[in-house]
Amino acid sequence: MTVGEIRRVIIVGAGQAGGETAQRLRQGGFAGDITLIGEEPCAPYQRPPLSKKYLAGELSMDRLLLRPATVYAEENIAFLSPVRAVWIDRASKRVRLEGGRELPYDALVLATGARPRKLPLAGADLDGVHLFRTAADVDAVRPRFNSGARLIVVGAGYIGLEVAAVARQHGLDVTVVETAVRPLARVTSPEVAGFFLDEHTRQGVRFVLGGQPAVIKGQAHVTGVALTDGAELPADLVISGIGIAPETTLAQQCSLAVDNGIVTDKQCRTSDPYIFAIGDCARRPMSYYGDRLQRLESVHNAVEGGRIVAAAILGNDAYVEETPWFWSDQYDLKLQIAGLFQDYDHLVFRGAMKERAFAAFYYKGERLIAVDAVNRPGEFLGVKTLIQRKQTIAPADIEDMSRPMKELVAAARPL
Repeated sequence: MTVGEIRRVIIVGAGQAGGETAQRLRQGGFAGDITLIGEEPCAPYQRPPLSKKYLAGELSMDRLLLRPATVYAEENIAFLSPVRAVWIDRASKRVRLEGGRELPYDALVLATGARPRKLPLAGADLDGVHLFRTAADVDAVRPRFNSGARLIVVGAGYIGLEVAAVARQHGLDVTVVETAVRPLARVTSPEVAGFFLDEHTRQGVRFVLGGQPAVIKGQAHVTGVALTDGAELPADLVISGIGIAPETTLAQQCSLAVDNGIVTDKQCRTSDPYIFAIGDCARRPMSYYGDRLQRLESVHNAVEGGRIVAAAILGNDAYVEETPWFWSDQYDLKLQIAGLFQDYDHLVFRGAMKERAFAAFYYKGERLIAVDAVNRPGEFLGVKTLIQRKQTIAPADIEDMSRPMKELVAAARPL
């Protein structure tokens, strides 16, 4: 595929990744046809606030939008919604929509995102049992988010804990059921997980760790959750936060390489050079981690994917990747994460948990690979910079609180 060949770009998926791609193409001077296809009846919007300020009623839908809906028409971007793409014909380079309409493409971008995992339990379809992925999901929950209501959150990842925090602040009675022995088991160390467990417990959240739901009870409406050990937890509301699965249906139907996501190269190209994949649905090499294939669920990954693809389609220099980053807001705690902590072999702390402002630095050998910073933005930004520069800091220097983080970054050594 050469740049001159591309006159028609179709983007399937109108989330943050798809919206970013369309915007970057137009801003970069692409004059051809851009068609953005979305299943939700609204323009691309931010998802992270859904479990935070949108759930709390502090943000309106208009403020979630990445750009005003009118901008797409103004920039001659054909925005089709709510519409579902159902088939890709790679041989003729066409996308078929539900209803039979077919659209030709020169370059196709799959930004299909992910779908929430449904509780695999009897009773999961009862009224009062909710998934948590879209604005519509939150809109369905909010009328029942009343003080005194009994809420069970199944899953203690970021979404589950963020929902629990908002619920407690609204006076709900909250129990979190998690099959692992600690919250945030997949995304952070036992020490940092323990801090958040203690904080939620202090705020009045009850935890059932190592708990396995067996059935959701109720007739027309949910009344409780029974566990495999025989315990029964009463409930007026159940929210599932057991993770998401990459939406790879279209990719599998047209025989693209799929392995826990649509597999791509560094330019986000799939096994078909005319098709790209970005965002939650894609698995690409991570430049700062030995080019290992990774699927990331983050705003950073969605935005970066759009920029990488736009650069490739426009024929620009390859986009320079950033250090992966994430965040979570719970109560008055802002957790900011830079890097990927998997495979760390030792941990160094800066600051004190008891002061509710600290940072956990993850090392693999001498290499600094990630940080979890709680109410410590300087440490987050510092490590994000160091990973990108392929530099590190000695653990003894990290622990020296007399030295500002900026000084440590300035004195860092190359790997």
